[in-house]
Amino acid sequence: MADSLNCDLKSLSPLQLFERVTEQGEKVRALKAGKAPKDEIDAAVRMLLSLKLSYKTTTGQDYQAGLPPKDLALINNGTAKEEDEDLVDPWNVQTSNAKGVDYDKLIVRFGSSKIDTDLINRIERAIGQKPHHFLRRGIFFSHRDMDQVLDAYENKKPFYLYTGRGPSSQAMHVGHLIPFLFTKWLQEVFDVPLVIQLTDDEKYLWKDMTIEKAYEYARENAKDIIACGFDINKTFIFSDLDYLGTSAGFYKNIVKVQKHVTFNQVKGIFGFTDSDCIGKISFPAIQAAPSFSSSFPQIFNGKENIQCLIPCAIDQDPYFRMTRDVAPRIGQPKPALLHSVFFPALQGAQTKMSASDPNSSIFLTDTPKQIKTKINKHAFSGGRDTIEEHRKYGGNCDVDVSFMYLTFFLEDDDRLEQLKQAYTSGELLTGELKKVLIETMQPLVAAHQERRKQVTDEIVKQFMTPRKLAFEF
Repeated sequence: MADSLNCDLKSLSPLQLFERVTEQGEKVRALKAGKAPKDEIDAAVRMLLSLKLSYKTTTGQDYQAGLPPKDLALINNGTAKEEDEDLVDPWNVQTSNAKGVDYDKLIVRFGSSKIDTDLINRIERAIGQKPHHFLRRGIFFSHRDMDQVLDAYENKKPFYLYTGRGPSSQAMHVGHLIPFLFTKWLQEVFDVPLVIQLTDDEKYLWKDMTIEKAYEYARENAKDIIACGFDINKTFIFSDLDYLGTSAGFYKNIVKVQKHVTFNQVKGIFGFTDSDCIGKISFPAIQAAPSFSSSFPQIFNGKENIQCLIPCAIDQDPYFRMTRDVAPRIGQPKPALLHSVFFPALQGAQTKMSASDPNSSIFLTDTPKQIKTKINKHAFSGGRDTIEEHRKYGGNCDVDVSFMYLTFFLEDDDRLEQLKQAYTSGELLTGELKKVLIETMQPLVAAHQERRKQVTDEIVKQFMTPRKLAFEF
């Protein structure tokens, strides 16, 4: 039995080991609190000590609650461990690879699970329709506990969705739409409530902007989010600067999280330093709180046991690793997550999009002419230096930004595959591929702009008013 356990433990990643130790610690505390028989408690404690020893042997570090192994947190205060290592945290994404971040390595480092064919097939069976192309194409590629969410759904138990936006600029770009388009689909196929957090407080703390400007951006961004087509009867959008002052349930959860996370832990997880303002240090608890249904008593009728599913880009995962560690200790269910890949800048997957650089992406305010110019002038090409070479050797879809963008926005699977084959064979030239992207993006952005024009200040107010949604709990 012991040999079998040791063999099982050796197959675990350091972060999976970390989570096993955490879960066993929770089990020991629960047994003691429930006054379980002494032999049962002793056996659980022996298992905990064995897990801690395996963790130390594997990582060279003593287990510390809430502090994942340092080399896996991948923050390292802004520097990657190795030169070719990708740096991914909530504020930085850096890679030296033209193909972009190595997501398979990231799954191992973060200790999440790959969204495989079995899970996609299970989602299809649960909802009775073809899964979203973001799932089919690996744009949402990693998860935590999605199988538990499906268990709950199949057993007619409720769950809810939570996603967010940090309003750092007035105009959003097409990459910002990815989590919202996917969340809208999830809300429709599972018929569940949705809360959307606008972290205007975070942007005020991190950026050189006034608190009034941060709040203004939040309301402007809300119009773009609403224009994605969310159902007003099933969706609550809130600004932290607004909602925190009105919800006792929300603030209580923030304080509970704050009590259970030490300064050393947030430094280890997020790379904060002694010179960071205390607002930054306490902010992770604010992003954690919407993971708990008791933060929204008006929606969930005060119920505390409703699981949350969070679709987000994987750079937000450190917040929710911390949340998942704290949740059992404050009597809350762990949130489940679905992680997306990063949306590439026009200049290539190595470069980061910036709201201050209008040429780094296609913005939702761009005209058809601007879209055409940006793609033709700035979209990084996977084509060859000359037409002759391209015809002979073909293009590289792995690094070609036009093809990457089409992977996100061209819904027709057969058409996408045809383009890939034609470009790879050299039959299709870079300019022709860019033309397909232009013809895809122009109507998409124009349609979004038309929907946004219909979003009045009164509609924004309705979405952002705390209220009961169209669900019974």
